[in-house]
Amino acid sequence: MKKYKGYLIDLDGTVYTGKNRIDTARDFIIRLVEEKIPYLFVTNNSLRTPNQVSEMLNEMEIPSTPDHVYTVGQAAASYVVEQNPNARVFLIGEEGVQKPFAELGIQLVTEDPDFVVTGLAVRAGATFISTNPDIALPTEKGFYPGNGAMTAVISTSTRVNPIFIGKPEAIIMEQAVKLLGIPKEDMLMVGDFYGTDIMAGINAEMDTLLVLTGVSQREHLKEVDIQPTYVINSLDEWEL
Repeated sequence: MKKYKGYLIDLDGTVYTGKNRIDTARDFIIRLVEEKIPYLFVTNNSLRTPNQVSEMLNEMEIPSTPDHVYTVGQAAASYVVEQNPNARVFLIGEEGVQKPFAELGIQLVTEDPDFVVTGLAVRAGATFISTNPDIALPTEKGFYPGNGAMTAVISTSTRVNPIFIGKPEAIIMEQAVKLLGIPKEDMLMVGDFYGTDIMAGINAEMDTLLVLTGVSQREHLKEVDIQPTYVINSLDEWEL
């Protein structure tokens, strides 16, 4: 088993389920801290800021600071700046998206944008960026429409296909790798859902670890062409 110098870690289904902490995951994070191994929680959730995610994790006694959190909102803002440092952006989203764009000093406009981030007015020629393709958002009250559902409406109406930033796309992974400053061949993507977490790692040409505490189970792997690098029942089985 290879020794990795850094970890990218999914949240829901991997570190917690709903409001319930996964104890073996908490212990795994504590081991990372003790071994001084860098890690980032990588999430498709664009509703919360890194501060809010970190506070939630700390309430679960999971070691975290805002610097340990990388959201799809941050990845989207970084992507836009890389494409055009002087970009004009029409942006629709909650605080988790609004704040990263403001922190990078990106100009937000309502007319003649260069980029539309999960929004309208795409027909005018702006590049259409969507934070993630998730069609449903799991909550304690059931599933709510996700960003992917709104994206589909806009894409159908304007006939413009979006650039997706979040998992399973490689963009968010590449941004997270840059942030940690560790070569991706020395990093491991950890997640519970093959269709997003593991595929994101595969698309970014990274090693992957599927932990069977969430969505995907062993029987699901019979239906996929590319297998995760590793599969474990829970994170207490993983040796650093």
